[in-house]
Amino acid sequence: MHRPRFLARKAKRSSGIKLAGVLAVAGLLTALGSATGAVASGQPGKVSGWQQAIAKLKLPGKGCFTAAYPKVKWIRTACKAAPKRPYPPAHGPRPTTVGNGNDYTAGAVTGNFQSVTGSFDFVSPGITETGQQDGSGPQIPNTYSLQVNTNHFMVSQCTASPNRGCRGWQQFIFSTTGRGVFLEYWLLAFNAACPAGWSTFRYPDSPDIDCFKNTPTGPLTGPIPAAANLGGVKLTASAAAGGSDSVVLTGPAGHAAATKTAADSVFDLASAWTNAEFAVVGDCCNSRANFSPGAMLQVRTTTHNGTRMAPTCNYGGLTGETNNLNLSGTPAIGIGPSPALVTIQTASSGTPGCATADGHADTHLDNFRHFSYDFQGVGDYELASTGPNFDVQTRQVPDPPSWPNNAINTAVATHIGKSDVAVCLAPPNPPGSPSARLFINHKSVSLAPGSRRNLSDGGEVSLDGTGSTYLIRDASGNSVRAQIIPDPANQNYINVFVGLGRWPEAVHGLLGNAGTDGTALVSRDGAIFRAPFPFDSFYAKYGDSWRVPAKDSLLSDCGQKVAAGNPTNVLYVANLDPKLAQAAKTTCVHAGVKAQALIDDCTLDVAVLGTKAATQIYLHLPTDLTVGLISPPQNNSAAPRP
Repeated sequence: MHRPRFLARKAKRSSGIKLAGVLAVAGLLTALGSATGAVASGQPGKVSGWQQAIAKLKLPGKGCFTAAYPKVKWIRTACKAAPKRPYPPAHGPRPTTVGNGNDYTAGAVTGNFQSVTGSFDFVSPGITETGQQDGSGPQIPNTYSLQVNTNHFMVSQCTASPNRGCRGWQQFIFSTTGRGVFLEYWLLAFNAACPAGWSTFRYPDSPDIDCFKNTPTGPLTGPIPAAANLGGVKLTASAAAGGSDSVVLTGPAGHAAATKTAADSVFDLASAWTNAEFAVVGDCCNSRANFSPGAMLQVRTTTHNGTRMAPTCNYGGLTGETNNLNLSGTPAIGIGPSPALVTIQTASSGTPGCATADGHADTHLDNFRHFSYDFQGVGDYELASTGPNFDVQTRQVPDPPSWPNNAINTAVATHIGKSDVAVCLAPPNPPGSPSARLFINHKSVSLAPGSRRNLSDGGEVSLDGTGSTYLIRDASGNSVRAQIIPDPANQNYINVFVGLGRWPEAVHGLLGNAGTDGTALVSRDGAIFRAPFPFDSFYAKYGDSWRVPAKDSLLSDCGQKVAAGNPTNVLYVANLDPKLAQAAKTTCVHAGVKAQALIDDCTLDVAVLGTKAATQIYLHLPTDLTVGLISPPQNNSAAPRP
């Protein structure tokens, strides 16, 4: 799935190219424009202005309030009884769709959040949704909840718990079933009889006893927003030190509901709120919101902590409710008066992570700050490492024999959490065979397509339904995806995708950068390299520095280490025979590769690997790339043409 146009910055490896060293390009921290749900939904401008005004208007006291366009005034109204149903925390295996631990959250770089607003920049036209009321029964249209969920934090109520791990958790909720907004408080792992006024919740497979209680509901007097109108909906959660917590919903029909509840000292959230999840999911009780086929949401979490600093991205959701969409691509992070985390949810799947990078085909590296370069070294390499708990290594071998100066991945291994996992192309490896070997903690493991194996520390290894892609994830959201590509004419190869559970993050290895400089690379010993890269020093100093010493290798399960070697020349589209290049480019275009940033790499892969299958990855890669070229070695300006 390509990113929306507002995130794209195009580049290519031929004429008109945007090259590192020529044009400086912004990194992943993109200052986003304030695209509004009102525009996406066709909401009248006057109602949109009223929404903004009523959201800024202070609530006149504790209790429940309503408002209606065009008056910018809160009207006190009778609260509805507190709902009895729970919206429990994430628990158990993470699904591949959004929710129950599979989501992105916004983190405060400094201080604590004072308020968080969830909204939608884009909602696909004609979208519909169904869900269960109270977590059971038939599917009913427009049955969902909107939630702003906090991090878990220490609270005074936990002093009555025998469990030192007891923590507080708070949710700000709009329920379509209850037709209003309220707050839900949790004492997680209280593990004793719940205090007076609190209800007991327990997952059947967990020894922990949780306690929860809800505030009365502030009723929404207008219509429940249909899924197609979510672009005009905003949910704002606030916590004031020494004051009161509140939740405000404004809708596209010019109606609003609000609840301002007990003093913040109930949990003292204002002193501990450092992380927030905004989600549209099922309405209570671990239920799911089911969106129509082809649905797409662009979800914005706007944070306020008294600064203009961009929030961090953290992988790992908080609520147990889910929807049926996938996290697509990496989030964008915006700075300014309204810092935000913007994510995309679609029917398409991808590599989860707050930032992603990859090494694909022969071998193109697209790193975490969207800097792209070719790397044709042979041997075992450090691909990416964020520290002792996440390290990814790959093995590159020369291929095919008719093309010198070309390499592909045939193995990937990772130390993730407390486990070692390796995916190795299985010898003998007949042309076209997708077979591979999987090792977990150096033991051979067989996974059936569509199955998963849990790791000891909360991670997992899964194999997709086609039997061709392994996904390795840890409890912190770091991930490695190994996609096995069968090559009927030559040796099979692996496309490697790496996802990070937190961004920004320091990354070392071939997929890293020189600090936050998105156009510079750094060797293991700290030497900085800027494009265009001089051929000899690039491979002999930068590339060789990232070779994996035998004592640190994670790839031993994949057989003996291959002989190390460097190419003798560069290999780009400009070096191809023009007729071969044109035929390969035509194949890429006909396959649906449209972004010029990707066409040159696709053309080279199809020409060199000789297979149309090489086009498929380019239908799903990000297009906002800055390209760093390697200069040909002196007195050898062109790669040989077959």
